[in-house]
Amino acid sequence: MSLGQPGPAAARTRPLLARVRARASLPRLARAARPAWPGLRTVRVELLAGLVTALALIPETISFSVVAGVDPKVGLFASFTISVVIAVAGGRPAMISAAAGSMALVAAPLVREHGLDYLLATTVGVGVTMFVLGQLGVARLMRFVPRTVMIGFVNALAILIFMAQMPHVVGESPAVYILVGVGLAVLLTVPRITRAVPPPLVAVALLTLTAVTFDLSVPTVGDEGSLPSSLPVPGLPSVPMTWETLRIIAPYVATLTAVGLLETLLTAQIVDRMTDTSHDANREAWGLGLANIVNGFLGGMAGCAMIGQTIVNVSSGGRTRLSTFAAGGFLLLLVVPLREAVGVIPMSALVAVMILVSVMTFEWRSIAPRTLRRMPRSETLVMVVTVGVVVPTHNLAYGVLVGVVLSALLFTRRVAHLTKVTSVLDPEGGERIYAVSGPVFFASSNDLVNAFDYAHDPPRVVVDLSEAQLLDSAGVAALEDVQHKFRERGITARFAGATGNTAAMLSRCSAPEEPAVGSMAEPEPEQPAASPPPPGADVPGSDAEAEPPSTPRG
Repeated sequence: MSLGQPGPAAARTRPLLARVRARASLPRLARAARPAWPGLRTVRVELLAGLVTALALIPETISFSVVAGVDPKVGLFASFTISVVIAVAGGRPAMISAAAGSMALVAAPLVREHGLDYLLATTVGVGVTMFVLGQLGVARLMRFVPRTVMIGFVNALAILIFMAQMPHVVGESPAVYILVGVGLAVLLTVPRITRAVPPPLVAVALLTLTAVTFDLSVPTVGDEGSLPSSLPVPGLPSVPMTWETLRIIAPYVATLTAVGLLETLLTAQIVDRMTDTSHDANREAWGLGLANIVNGFLGGMAGCAMIGQTIVNVSSGGRTRLSTFAAGGFLLLLVVPLREAVGVIPMSALVAVMILVSVMTFEWRSIAPRTLRRMPRSETLVMVVTVGVVVPTHNLAYGVLVGVVLSALLFTRRVAHLTKVTSVLDPEGGERIYAVSGPVFFASSNDLVNAFDYAHDPPRVVVDLSEAQLLDSAGVAALEDVQHKFRERGITARFAGATGNTAAMLSRCSAPEEPAVGSMAEPEPEQPAASPPPPGADVPGSDAEAEPPSTPRG
């Protein structure tokens, strides 16, 4: 039997082994295909995380409603609707979206000048725009947000969360300070004792029981605004369907869409880092749009992701869509049937929770002396400027926009200095070879033109582009200027070595009236002059060949 040829026994055994392997793999495949239902412990953790998040949402949502100039029920209904819809349609599990403060700041002038109905129409318009942008893949734009801008965004949010709690503490009675201190102590101690119950829930329950038992005169959730007594009713915004209405709401739709998507997609990246998971950014964008469409027809204001409540949810153990759905469900349960019980919760308890959230949100490593010494100054400047714009304006879109523009300018300046020009003279002195390396584009084109010695070069110049990267037409124009300056001085300049994108850019963008700058072909050698033919020889194309000789007459 020759090697490599299976014997009769092996041939008979092979089908049997195949059937055994197939049967052995079937249960494994079936287990992989079966949906992984969460266990009772996971359900309990998710529900408790949603409950804690709902408690944190109530005072924040009421205060944001006041900022926007609408009744508290507008913000509360919006938070309920967005949380429930985004739990099903969104692309980032465990992230909390609701009526956010950044959106309330943008919407406030619209409500003040035109009323609530125009806000509801704007909310529907924001939802439609987000849905369309999500379907078009707007999330791809997030790759242009540098990491330093994102760190500045996070640090600014942490500062804003902390500052938002100060009005509930500063100027109040000593009992408020004591309750906040006790709340912080409980939040820091409970995790060391047990992980079975979220620390914020323990702090809220303990401080509420203390305030009620000792009849402490401290601000409560009920003091922030009246809670709704009925469920939201679907309806259409009462605005005229005219071009004038579109002219009024269009600027607010554009601004709210930009702010909402920016804050949502950046918050999703933060949750990715906290949970070591990934998200579907495009689905999150169109899912938020769908949530805002439903929200507008239910009488709510436009909303987006809320980083503070999201961190509360994730820190409390929320990891799935169940925690997001539970946050919306518990919110409605707390503000309608249980509004009397929720109204007695002291604001000190929720302030303690949000102070700890702000401390956990801040990227402390970004301001550590070791990090500041190691990081480039330009990146530190971008982070500081982002924070410096967001904190006074309370507008995340302004800060991120300024940070991205500044980062792009600094990056362009840094890359422009990577372009180098070196030269070597031919030993015989009749030709100089220049080597261009690095990116050649609009920011480096002026330096490139001035890097050549036009007045003292020999009659022939070769510019080697094998290490250069042409990025735009400005780089091609700069090379043409170099060739033109040499030509004015009677010097022949030739470009060589360009390959790939550089050669394609030269070929596509060179001026048609000039010689082909990007040609990679060497010039054809001059042909020697032909020697005159000997007398009597036939010359192709001569008159003798053109006219046949006359036939002698016989």
